[in-house]
Amino acid sequence: MPISISDQAFEELLFQKTVNNCQYSDPDDHLDITYYYPKPFGQGQWREIHLRQGLLLAIGDLCLSDRVIFEMPETESSLHYHFHFSGEHEDKYTSIGSRQYIFHGSGFTPKTKSQCYCEHPFLEITFIVEPELLLSFAGDSEGQLPQQLHHLIRASHELKYHRCGNATLPMQRLAQQILHCPYRGIAKRMYLEGKVWELMGILIAQEMEIHQGKNYLQPLKPDVVDRIHHAREIILQRLDNPLSLNELARQVGLNECTLKQGFRCCFGTTVFGYLRHYKLEQARQLLETGEMKITEIAHAMGYTSRSPFAAAFRKQFGMNPKEYQKLQRNSV
Repeated sequence: MPISISDQAFEELLFQKTVNNCQYSDPDDHLDITYYYPKPFGQGQWREIHLRQGLLLAIGDLCLSDRVIFEMPETESSLHYHFHFSGEHEDKYTSIGSRQYIFHGSGFTPKTKSQCYCEHPFLEITFIVEPELLLSFAGDSEGQLPQQLHHLIRASHELKYHRCGNATLPMQRLAQQILHCPYRGIAKRMYLEGKVWELMGILIAQEMEIHQGKNYLQPLKPDVVDRIHHAREIILQRLDNPLSLNELARQVGLNECTLKQGFRCCFGTTVFGYLRHYKLEQARQLLETGEMKITEIAHAMGYTSRSPFAAAFRKQFGMNPKEYQKLQRNSV
C-alpha cells in the first residue's frame, strides 16, 4: 500500500534537528549535516552541504519500505540538477531511473504528485543553484546570461524549463568523485564546489548545443539505438579481446561513422572511452573488496604497469588507487 504525504509534512519529519535524527558529518564543517530518513518511510540518510550562499549540495542514500507519493505544492524553483546512481521516481513532467538525471531552470513549478518507487535502493546527488549565483558566474557586464541560456532563468510566474537525460560518463565520473570526496573542512568545500561547477559546465554546454541544433544531442531512430546497445553488450562480453571499431560496426549492422556518433549520443563518450570507464569501475569495486593488490588489479584491467593505471584511476575518480583503498578501510 503506497504511502501518501505532503512535501511540507515530510520535510518537517526529515529535517528535525534532534540528537537521534541528525549528525554533523564533518566535525570541521557545521554546514554539513546528515539527517536520518523517517522510519515509517524506510531507512537511510539524507546529507546536505551548504557550500556557499545560493549553492546547496545533497546526497541521498536510502531504501524505501513502500512506494511513496509526495504531494508537491505550487512553488517557485531555483536551478536544480538531480542525478540517480540507482532508484526511480516520476511526476507529471519527468521520469528518471538509474544513471539518469533531471536538470531544470528557475521559475514556476505547478502543483503535482511525485512518486518514488521501492523496488531498488536510492543513491542520488542533487545540487540547487540560486539564479543570482549563476548570473554572478555566467552573466555578462550587464548581469545577463547569453541569449541561448535565457530559458534557464524565468520569472516566478513562468513555467520552469526542464530536461531529462541519460548521464554521460563525464557526469557519472564527477558524481562518483562527489560521492567519494576524500577531504574535510575547507578543502572538502572547495573540492565539492569545484565538482558541482564542472557538472554545471557540462549541462550549460549541452544547453548551448541544443540551442544551436547540433546533431549529436538529437534523438536517434529506435532501431539505431537498439544496435548501439547491442554494440555495448558485445564490448562488455569481449573485455579481454575488444573488436576494432570496423569489426564492431559490422557485427551490429551499422557503418563506423554512425556507430561512433550513436555511441556518443547514447553514452556521452567514445566506444573506447566507455570501455576504459567500465574497466576502471570494475577496478574500483575490486579495490573495495581488498582481495587483490593494486598491481594485480592493474594487470587484470589490461594495464602493463601500476603507474598508468593509477593515472587513469585518478582522472576518473579524483584520487589514486592507494588513496581510495585507504579511504574505504577507514570508512569500515
